[in-house]
Amino acid sequence: VHTMNEQNNCLEKQPLCDEMLQKMDAYWRATNYLSAGQLYLLDNPLMRKPLTMDDVKKKIVGHWGTVPGQNFIYVHCNRVIKRYDLDMIYISGPGHGGNFLIANTYLEGTYSEVYPNISQDEEGMQKMFKQFSFPCGVPSHCAPETPGSINEGGELGYSIAHAFGSVFDNPDLITTVIVGDGEAETGPLATAWHSNKFLNPATDGAVLPILHLNEYKISNPTVFSHISHDEVESFFHGCGWKPYFVEKSAEDTEMDMHKKMAEAVDACIEEIKAIQKNARETGDKKRPFWPMIVMRTPKGWTGPKVVDGEVIEGSFRAHQVPITMEKPEHLDILKEWLLSYKPEELFTEDYQLIPELKEIAPKGDHRISANPHANGGLLLRDLRTPDFTKYGVDVTAPGAVKAQDMIELGAYIRDIFKLNKENKNFRIFGPDESMSNRLYHVFEEQNRSWNAEMVDNDDCLATDGRIMDGMLSENMCEGWLEGYLLTGRHGFFASYEAFIRVVDSMAAQHAKWLKVTNQLSWRQPIASLNFILTSNVWQQDHNGFTHQDPGFLDHIANKKADVVRMYLPPDANCLLSCFDHCMKSKNYVNAIVASKHPSCQWLTMEQAVKHCS
Repeated sequence: VHTMNEQNNCLEKQPLCDEMLQKMDAYWRATNYLSAGQLYLLDNPLMRKPLTMDDVKKKIVGHWGTVPGQNFIYVHCNRVIKRYDLDMIYISGPGHGGNFLIANTYLEGTYSEVYPNISQDEEGMQKMFKQFSFPCGVPSHCAPETPGSINEGGELGYSIAHAFGSVFDNPDLITTVIVGDGEAETGPLATAWHSNKFLNPATDGAVLPILHLNEYKISNPTVFSHISHDEVESFFHGCGWKPYFVEKSAEDTEMDMHKKMAEAVDACIEEIKAIQKNARETGDKKRPFWPMIVMRTPKGWTGPKVVDGEVIEGSFRAHQVPITMEKPEHLDILKEWLLSYKPEELFTEDYQLIPELKEIAPKGDHRISANPHANGGLLLRDLRTPDFTKYGVDVTAPGAVKAQDMIELGAYIRDIFKLNKENKNFRIFGPDESMSNRLYHVFEEQNRSWNAEMVDNDDCLATDGRIMDGMLSENMCEGWLEGYLLTGRHGFFASYEAFIRVVDSMAAQHAKWLKVTNQLSWRQPIASLNFILTSNVWQQDHNGFTHQDPGFLDHIANKKADVVRMYLPPDANCLLSCFDHCMKSKNYVNAIVASKHPSCQWLTMEQAVKHCS
């Protein structure tokens, strides 16, 4: 075993060779087999007995189209993690295909560590297959239940924003993010390509986007896959990326694709390392063109080619289940498909992955599925906060004094930045509104993050700024914040009450994430998602009806109280008390509605604390 480990280690650290590519292909076949098995099989997990309809689920639910491509990428990530000693997490943007991530986490051993009943034997494999997309089982997407996940694909468009949020202030982390080509058509995702203008290579980590072109959505072609190579390359160059293309031609074998992909991933990692080394050693602040990959493979790759005379692989018909099981002859097609992965070569008699393939996966916390950044509560450090009572307004009598609540709060937040200067675990997020929201005092301590060009007339911009309000997109700013929180840091999102409605569904998705994680003992609590809603409806007479909409509170109020809280502080002292409380809370979505205009102050600080309590 020692000799075998040394040999594998040598292969992993060296440039590509055929032996390593063959092992990666075998590992990929194993993940594809386990992914397809989760879709179809109730029993007989390695088909060591003749396959019968009793072994097959009565209702086949789930998705296949994106799965083999994502398995392919995952095994290539494993190789570069070991070759370059990387700290890497993997964000899956496509809305479904969660069976691929379960398959990989199972082979890495993490799934069985988290869920001991899903053991590394025949019984455990059978249970893993049965539970997928099954009553009282697990969802068909990369949900909180799956180790290694921080992006639930229930609503598309946020994968790149989450990825960038995860690497801000994480200088050693690389987040590989897979973007589905259907997902790439959403507004938030299309906007997110510009996140690279806010990344500081000296102090932040890096994002490696992989646009997975498999050409079809549920029933339509995708735009990126049906335009010319030149257009795609020009689009990404225009967004500040350097795209590498890994495209499967009709003549390419799977081994050809492994070679192309491995070379592209190596080139990207080496470029990322060179960009970071240059910025960190020379102080060069010029924005680089970061590498990315455009990978074109057939939808449903390696699956059934034709069923009932209709093309499956490479068509929209591979999106969900490639074979329905209402016809007896489909059992033979299913059997032929599953056996094409040659499971007898991949697993031992006791249902373990064979030792030489087990060595493909990284070890310990270097496994993507066990990386602490994907369970951010493990890394969470309490925020250092000043005594909020020192920032209050002196109220001589109720209503006798006027003040601007958000200006007073800004001084408190400024000093949060000061106290956490070394920890670098706190940022403000919002769409170009920090000044409008009267957070004037924070600019005494911090600048806006900006890594595009700057001119003399620009105000408070810096490559190392911590105020993330340089992008006029509510989706983008909240997505960054969610990624930041999910990887163990703190922050808040401030915007106008009427326009916070843009992220209604994002807040709902995050609340769903928290609701599930509250039931998972292994998911550690993270800092709450905190909203400050200013420019509230009653103070918008100058802008008129367009800026009046208190509906976010309606939206939040129908969520469960064990996840959501709403605060309506009537003055500055109450706002300070509420904000301090919310910033110290965990696993909540907190909505604070605050005034930014001159308004009457009602309670002394002592009264405010009692009132809020």
